[in-house]
Amino acid sequence: MSSPSNSSDLIKKYGVQAITDELDSLQSLKNYIDNDFISVVQLLLSNQGRAIFTGIGKSAIIAQKIVATLNSTGQPALFMHAADAIHGDLGMIQQNDVVIAISKSGTTPEIIALAPLVKRFNNTLVAMVGNTNSRLAQLSDFVLNTTINREACPNNLAPTTSTTAQLIMGDALAVALIQMRGFSSDDFSKYHPGGALGKRLYLQCGSIAEQNAKPNVLKSSPWKEVILTITKNRLGATAVVDENNKVIGIVTDGDIRRMLENHDTFDHLTADQIMGKSPITVATDIMATEVAAIMQEKKITQIIITQQTIYFGMVHLHDLYKEGIL
Repeated sequence: MSSPSNSSDLIKKYGVQAITDELDSLQSLKNYIDNDFISVVQLLLSNQGRAIFTGIGKSAIIAQKIVATLNSTGQPALFMHAADAIHGDLGMIQQNDVVIAISKSGTTPEIIALAPLVKRFNNTLVAMVGNTNSRLAQLSDFVLNTTINREACPNNLAPTTSTTAQLIMGDALAVALIQMRGFSSDDFSKYHPGGALGKRLYLQCGSIAEQNAKPNVLKSSPWKEVILTITKNRLGATAVVDENNKVIGIVTDGDIRRMLENHDTFDHLTADQIMGKSPITVATDIMATEVAAIMQEKKITQIIITQQTIYFGMVHLHDLYKEGIL
């Protein structure tokens, strides 16, 4: 094996070339969204079974990713390794399942051995294949065409463009199913309750506010009490409330700076003379993502949370970063 020069220009050239080659080769993939693709989507929409993906080697890895995508978007799916299938795992296939076999060549021995067994159980067999004249394509009920011109590998050997084509075809299936089912962000949240993504989908601002301090003062509170309340609770602001705990204003760090700039003496000042009137407020059940959008649009770093017009708490911009919302 010869060792090429460790030139940064060469490295950049090879990286760009690989991406360019793949993109060029994949342009024709959209032409393969044909009647068989439509039939497979319709079958999955109407069928009560699952999508069982199988493959060998790199195709098996792609199959696992497609399965993960489908499961997360409401389409029940399982991965079955082709080698294990012919040694006992066929039992995982149920009556209404659709088996989708992924293979670039369509001649993989384990896949070819599996195909007639699937048909024997009267399951639908779909080939996701890069050779539509292959034995696998001939044995299948439907063919998802993932033919490419060549691999991005300079030797046209290492699975590169071919596996990307398989991945894209899997994404096309998933997206078509999402659209046809009217699968919404609320549906999506049911399958993604954990992590930052889950929080973006289900976290309400009230859940954040209840973890924070609830700084508040009366409109008659002296300026020193206002500053101490802001400093103690470390949210950069305090709500100003009336005797019924309804919000009538907010005092922020910026309001304190303006107070210092505009007054030579402060002893007479109270919260209602410093506060910003008609502050932006949101209800506890508003999604955190919506609150983030409001705060960014209004260029504010705190927002007051209310529950049936009663002061509930406060959310700071830093809370949204901490929760992964921003």
